[in-house]
Amino acid sequence: MTQSVWGPVQQEMSDLLQGYPDDVPAVVDQLTKLQDILMRVPPLLRENPLGDFNKLYLTITEGVLEKLYDGEFKDPAFLSRLDVEFAARYFDALRAWAGSGSSPRCPQVWSTLFARIPGPDCRPLPSACAGVNAHINYDLPFALVTTFDHLGTEPVDDSDQHHDYLVINEIFADSIPGLRRGYLEKWQLLIDMMNGCLDDWWQGEAVEYTRNVAWRNAQKLWGFRHDMGALDKERAGLDRVASDLNRLLLSPLGAFLQ
Repeated sequence: MTQSVWGPVQQEMSDLLQGYPDDVPAVVDQLTKLQDILMRVPPLLRENPLGDFNKLYLTITEGVLEKLYDGEFKDPAFLSRLDVEFAARYFDALRAWAGSGSSPRCPQVWSTLFARIPGPDCRPLPSACAGVNAHINYDLPFALVTTFDHLGTEPVDDSDQHHDYLVINEIFADSIPGLRRGYLEKWQLLIDMMNGCLDDWWQGEAVEYTRNVAWRNAQKLWGFRHDMGALDKERAGLDRVASDLNRLLLSPLGAFLQ
């Protein structure tokens, strides 16, 4: 399976995934290198559906790094650690997808997107949305729990950490219009112009709602974070729900997003 997916860039992908970024600049660097590799995976090359998500993820992470440099977070240590933990889950999913039979199972929600890499039926915007769904609805709650556990704090509403978490919504809101239009063809851009800011608004609202749900799920997980059985059960449930949504996004019906 590995060779058929990564083809001639197999070794580059393997080398890249050996590393674990330990700060936000390193996450940006690894996502940048991953984007270059994904654009050379046959047969779709620059139209790789995972590349459509990775480009969005890279843009958002660059926005996070810029705000860190500008001192706009109340608890930069929290935000930096969360960014690293969050990215680790994405890279872990890629390792699991490309690994041997002894590797951990790739989450189903990521598999639904990774399986489309050989093409040819994925549109850019649904592909990017499927990646966002996998990363926020499935990965983010667990990244939050691990981050709070590492820092010895907990997910409390209206805390400095919660404030910083919500700042990321602003980065999405600023980035979505340009990113979304980059996925559209010329005739779609005309329709988009006729809609005004409506499409940007509802997609921004969708991201904010989804991230709020992820925060609530992290608070729920926090209560039984040391119960491996309960965690595995919740993980399976979140994977199942997010996978169902990804199948919808990547179906012919999902093409209406485009």
